[in-house]
Amino acid sequence: MSRTVIFFLSIGLFFACGMTEPATISSIDNPVGSGPDRTFLALGDSYTIGESVLEKDRWSMYLIDLLKDKYTITKHDIIARTGWTTEELIQAIADSKNKNQYDMVSLLIGVNNQYRGQSIDKYRKEFRELLNISAEFAHNDYRKVFVLSIPDYGVTPFAASRDREKIAREIDAFNAVAKEECQKLGIPFVNITTITRDYTGAEYIASDQLHFSGKMHELWAIQARSTAEIILRQ
Repeated sequence: MSRTVIFFLSIGLFFACGMTEPATISSIDNPVGSGPDRTFLALGDSYTIGESVLEKDRWSMYLIDLLKDKYTITKHDIIARTGWTTEELIQAIADSKNKNQYDMVSLLIGVNNQYRGQSIDKYRKEFRELLNISAEFAHNDYRKVFVLSIPDYGVTPFAASRDREKIAREIDAFNAVAKEECQKLGIPFVNITTITRDYTGAEYIASDQLHFSGKMHELWAIQARSTAEIILRQ
């Protein structure tokens, strides 16, 4: 059994402002794998904890399952919470006092920065800090870090009455910053935004009509698989 640390809010929207409820800790079992043992830390917001989906349907759990023929993920930790911006994730990591080291670290953050109307410059500064923090968790090796792009919630029923084109433009702008900062450090950038725009059927939307279902999370994991395999071989 592996211990997974999960910080989350028990609310349906990823747009919650501030951390109004205390974080909680829970544990889950990882799939039994083969091959060498590896460890994995996932950092982020509602997309990382899988708001409105079962634990087994989080993209990180699908990824572990996809990797199990080559690697055994003996430890999978998550520091993420519905509603977090880059600033709040930075603070939460500090508060967690997590000193563990990992063979692979993922980062998926920024949708709440966009939704709250925060500036691109603020996002760039804090995202760059999170890349450095991620590398610190990965034996100070940027090659062991990968970033997933921000999904486009503008395709969900929640956004039906909103300016979907504006949402898409802004998310593209935030993703462009994230990709640019990753390229500076040689960090792989995995594009899952396009997937959210290509697969818009009801089966890809979570029951809250805002987040994405397990079927979508599985597609994200498939997209990240080759990158994860490269990282874990190093």
